[in-house]
Amino acid sequence: MIVVKTDDFEVYHGVVTELRERGVTFTTLDAAADEPLPGGTRALIVGPDEDVSVEDPVEFVRADPEDPRAAVDHALRLLRGGGERTVVGVDPGERPGIAVLSGETVVAAFAVPMADAADVVADELADAGTDPLVRVGDGARLQGAQIIDGLPEDVRVELVDETGTTPYLGQGARGMGDVLAAVNIARIEGEPVDSRHVEPTAGEIRVVKTRSREVSAENRELPDDLARRVALGKLDVEEALAEHREGSGSGGTDEENGDEDGPAPEDER
Repeated sequence: MIVVKTDDFEVYHGVVTELRERGVTFTTLDAAADEPLPGGTRALIVGPDEDVSVEDPVEFVRADPEDPRAAVDHALRLLRGGGERTVVGVDPGERPGIAVLSGETVVAAFAVPMADAADVVADELADAGTDPLVRVGDGARLQGAQIIDGLPEDVRVELVDETGTTPYLGQGARGMGDVLAAVNIARIEGEPVDSRHVEPTAGEIRVVKTRSREVSAENRELPDDLARRVALGKLDVEEALAEHREGSGSGGTDEENGDEDGPAPEDER
C-alpha cells in the first residue's frame, strides 16, 4: 500500500495525479492528524521538508513538487521489492489492457497498441523480483497468442478463462474496460502454458481481407495465405499489401480490373 501524507498542495496534487493516471491503489491521510497508517503500508510519500511522525516502521519517500513522477517511481519500486509476488494481467485485443499487481495492489496499468504489448509486459517484469507471473485472457485468441509468444522464454505464463472479467462501466469510465478486465484476469488462476498456437478461422481471415480493401487505394483484397499471416501477427496489413503488389505486378488483379472471370479466350477478344 502507498500512503500520501502531506500538507504541501503542489506535492499532493502532483503525486495523486500521477498515481491515478497509473491506476495505482493508494490512500491519503491528513498531514496534521495523528492517525495510524493503514495495514500493509509499504511507502509513505511526504513533502521534501516535512517532518511526519508515524509509529509504524515504513519507508519514507520525499517528493519534489517539480518532479512527482520520481517519487511515485520510488514508491512503486519499494512496493515491488516488499516480498509480494508481481502478477501481470493482460486482456488481449486490438488495444490490450495490461495491469501490474504487487500482491493485491495495482501498481501500474496500461492500454497500448497490440504491437507494443509484449514489450510493455517484459519491461514491467524487469523490476519484478523473483518468480513473476503473467496471466493472459483467452478471449482474443490470435492477439493473446502473439503476446505469449513475444514474451521472454523464462517467464511463467498462465492462460485464464476471462469470462465475466470485463466489469460494467458507469458514466465517465469509458475506455477503462480492458484495463479493469486485466486487473481481474491477474487475480484468476489459469492454466500454465509455454506457447499458444492457434489457426485463424475463416471468419478471422475474412476480417483481414475486408480490412485490406479498406486501407488500400486500389481496393486490393489479400489472398488467403497473406491474410492468414496477418491474422497470426507475422505481417501487418500494409506489409502484406506491399508483398501482394510486388507479387502481382502493377496491373492489379483480374477482379480489380473488372474481369471477374479472368481473361477472355483469344477468339472473343
